[in-house]
Amino acid sequence: MKKNINSRRNFIKKSIVVPSIMILPRHVLGGKGYTSPSDKLNIAGIGVRKWGMGANNLSQCATENIVALCDVDQKQAAPTYKKYPKAKVYKDFRLMLENQKDIDAVIVATPDHNHAVITMLAMKMGKHVYCQKPLTHTVYEARMITEAAKRYKVQTQMGNQGRSSDEIRSLKEWIDDDAIGKVREVFAWTDRPVGGHEWDTFAVKAMSKDKPPIPEGLDWDLWLGPAPYRDYHPDYHPLSWRAWMDFGTGSMGDMGCHILDPSFYALELGAPSEIQATSTHWIPEVSSQTFPSASIVRMKFPKRGKHPELNLTWSDGRILPPIPDEFNEGEKFTLSGAMLVGDDGKILHDSHGASGLRIISEEKMKDYKQPEKTIPRVTTSHEGDWIRACKDGIPASSSFDYGGPLTEMALLGMIAIRLKDQRLKWDSKNLKFTNNEEANRLLHKEYRNSWSL
Repeated sequence: MKKNINSRRNFIKKSIVVPSIMILPRHVLGGKGYTSPSDKLNIAGIGVRKWGMGANNLSQCATENIVALCDVDQKQAAPTYKKYPKAKVYKDFRLMLENQKDIDAVIVATPDHNHAVITMLAMKMGKHVYCQKPLTHTVYEARMITEAAKRYKVQTQMGNQGRSSDEIRSLKEWIDDDAIGKVREVFAWTDRPVGGHEWDTFAVKAMSKDKPPIPEGLDWDLWLGPAPYRDYHPDYHPLSWRAWMDFGTGSMGDMGCHILDPSFYALELGAPSEIQATSTHWIPEVSSQTFPSASIVRMKFPKRGKHPELNLTWSDGRILPPIPDEFNEGEKFTLSGAMLVGDDGKILHDSHGASGLRIISEEKMKDYKQPEKTIPRVTTSHEGDWIRACKDGIPASSSFDYGGPLTEMALLGMIAIRLKDQRLKWDSKNLKFTNNEEANRLLHKEYRNSWSL
């Protein structure tokens, strides 16, 4: 299938305009809205339980052929299987990729700890990959996956859907227009973990001597993948795995790739030079296994082209930044968002992709003459942008070239949280901390049994 896509692309490039004759591709001859069956991708979903992001991603790819579905929990995934009755069903992604040769592209929406091993194998086999955020579980994995995507020449997309929004492009146009002058500080925050759950309390319950039975239809060993073995507990699967260092990446790993994305893009942040964090961890027996219920991460970024040095402060667990003078009496921050502080004003936005983008105060926003929209917009969904990239070879908005470094930045913050109250100096080029060997050991992890990257 991929060979056909490439051959069609080359044909179209060579035959769009010829003196005295126009040769049109088949989908144009079919009329507006027509898609030839041979122009459809064969897509496989990995991690497709009903209420998960994988099922949602698949629904955004309904114009294509959903040919295979894979999940380690057959009961949780059953509604998705039913929705795509023509798709072949698997519980082990390795067997799926080995046995089903018609797959062009895969969607990876498992818990974080499995992202890298699945994504790497798929790319090695020449498959295009859409992987949920954060792209990987460790900083080292993020770097290796980014480099592999270039090496295997596949089309990729990380699932930070706000990257395809109009607002994130407007923010960069505003920054380039000096809407608030030079930006020297950014505050970003989230209410995660939400729902009143304290992650430390989860840990105490899950680490008790009780051993609930593994639910019917769940292959627990496959769910663990490369992670160290531990007995099943419902506080790991299906919903609470983000709390655990072996499986998730905490609040910053979960939401950083959304909330920090606009600043990362508009301010061309790249990698921080220094990181430090503090947190609420206080239960000794579990603080080495779970992320805290609330934390603050501070990063310093060096001068970047036209952009000056910048301080970024991330907070989670409902810790908010200082209330700006521009707020009206009683005005409050949204539950998740960011504030860019410039020499001549402030910009606020909400969570995904700079939604709710505005200059504060209202008067300043009304007085600002917005620049022309010079950055091309994505005219389809985030998944649709990836599908388009798979077919025409032009990278999607959050290809791993972009999503990998963004993930690295977020995961560096998670290392600082694990080593709270220490200043860490980061050498991005050489992928190491220059002043802390303990931090260097946290850049990656040991894989269990025969698992490898």
